[in-house]
Amino acid sequence: MFTVERISELVREIRRENGFPDSPFRIDEVRYDEGEDKLFIIAHDRTDKSVVIGNSFVIGKLRERLGVRQVTVYSNLDLEIKRKKLEEAERLVKGTELEFLLPIIEVEKRFPPRKWPEVKGDIKTLVFMSFNAKALLGFAERLKLPHDAVGIRYAFPRLKYEPIEAEPEELFFPNEGKLIGIAEERGAKLILADFPFGLRLERGVYLLNPFRLLHIGFFELKYLFGFDMPTVYDKTALIRFVTSLTYEGLMESTDGANLIWRMWKR
Repeated sequence: MFTVERISELVREIRRENGFPDSPFRIDEVRYDEGEDKLFIIAHDRTDKSVVIGNSFVIGKLRERLGVRQVTVYSNLDLEIKRKKLEEAERLVKGTELEFLLPIIEVEKRFPPRKWPEVKGDIKTLVFMSFNAKALLGFAERLKLPHDAVGIRYAFPRLKYEPIEAEPEELFFPNEGKLIGIAEERGAKLILADFPFGLRLERGVYLLNPFRLLHIGFFELKYLFGFDMPTVYDKTALIRFVTSLTYEGLMESTDGANLIWRMWKR
């Protein structure tokens, strides 16, 4: 149904019709997830990926022409980096109380598409409602982790959690010592938050940012779990956070710029 030749020709056609330069590009592979109605385009490198995306305009028109629910573009380099990150994640998790993550890590190595198995984690968990609060809650619920959720008062009015004292910048850069203290009080051995690393063990408590560990970007998280814009935050910390995600390949620069504009506008 979807071939490299057909998609390549459509991209060239859309670019010509809308005044984009006739830049050369190469698509190596096309994968279609019929159940989710998602098309995955694997470009040769990041330059080819940029041409296909066309500042989000070309990819948007391509989705309309094809009549599919979602079109996502990756480069072979993106996927190779992800595989390397997952190999490291596998080493970090093996032999620990977090081995229940191994089936998910194995599936992520074959991404795209993403088909997570049923997994149940039996470890008491503290979820700190940081930037990706909805996704963190969704992850805990998906893995059936027994959990409590805490966060900054009024930051996520539509989500249910217990308010704690915290500064607005902690929404992007969680205070590890404070959270470990809360976890110890509640007998939790795992903390989920937007930590600037994938996994670390401190004072007998696992600090986990599952999305850095699994190398899942912001765009994918929105489709996996949804996203609630925080209403309380620090503007400078937001920029630092977005640039760090962009640098690590977890957020497209256009998504990052749009996010900063929307949040500052509010």
